[in-house]
Amino acid sequence: MATLRDIKRKIEAVKKTQQITRAMNMVAASKLRTTQQKLDQFVPYANQLTEIMNRVAAGVEPEGFPLLMDHEEVVKVELISITADRGLCGAFNTNLITAAEKFMAAKEQEGLEVSLSLIGRKGRDYFRRRKRPTRAFHEGLLNNPNMGDATAIGQEAIDLFLTHEVDEVHLCYAQFINMATQRPVVKKLLPIAPVTVEEEEQELLEYIFEPSREGVLNDLLPNYIHLQILEAFFQTAVSEHAARMAAMDNAVSNCKEMVRDLTLIYNKARQAGITKELMDIVGGVEALKK
Repeated sequence: MATLRDIKRKIEAVKKTQQITRAMNMVAASKLRTTQQKLDQFVPYANQLTEIMNRVAAGVEPEGFPLLMDHEEVVKVELISITADRGLCGAFNTNLITAAEKFMAAKEQEGLEVSLSLIGRKGRDYFRRRKRPTRAFHEGLLNNPNMGDATAIGQEAIDLFLTHEVDEVHLCYAQFINMATQRPVVKKLLPIAPVTVEEEEQELLEYIFEPSREGVLNDLLPNYIHLQILEAFFQTAVSEHAARMAAMDNAVSNCKEMVRDLTLIYNKARQAGITKELMDIVGGVEALKK
């Protein structure tokens, strides 16, 4: 049976862990607010660009635009998998890795070859342990999502697609639904499939293009890819902070329960020790009387 000193040490250790997890919860909450504000500012711009791109693409034939055209035969698929660089965020990274594995397994069953580009150390460590070859690896991109990093990743994907090194490019990331739900999503980046715009809606707005519709679309398509990746960065970063905040909140609650249980055990053990000492005293007194 554990001594009173051992139980007291356990209580102190759990209290220190509780302080650390509470501090991590506060840090995650602060980062969540900052990143979510950036996401809220970014989404209207991304939605507007997507709407314009769809309307412009609706009036042209895809044959003149390589990023809109499917390759004749799909042989190799590129997956850009985004995970966090750190853990302590519950099942967040596990869910993203599971979604990536399911996608790769489905493509390989179709007889396709899948190459991996990894963003985040957790995904890199997982696939490295399983000796899964990766084409590229990046870390630290979710600490401060920005257009420069998204453009670099997007241009790599575009170059691979245009040179026919890969026939499709997909993106796996976490979509922020709410504080309790972060959903893994696998989205097709290339070739771009514009949303069909109804003729009635197309007639409501008429654009004047300078220099031409084709010139504008050639400029919009790469930017659209870059924005899709930047949005994935923001969504995953917000989801990571929300998941870590929830995990640390659960850890604080668990520490409180452990301290309460250990305190109860400590009090029982102390009371048992006092009772034993009293019994020894009483027994000694009775022995002296005889």
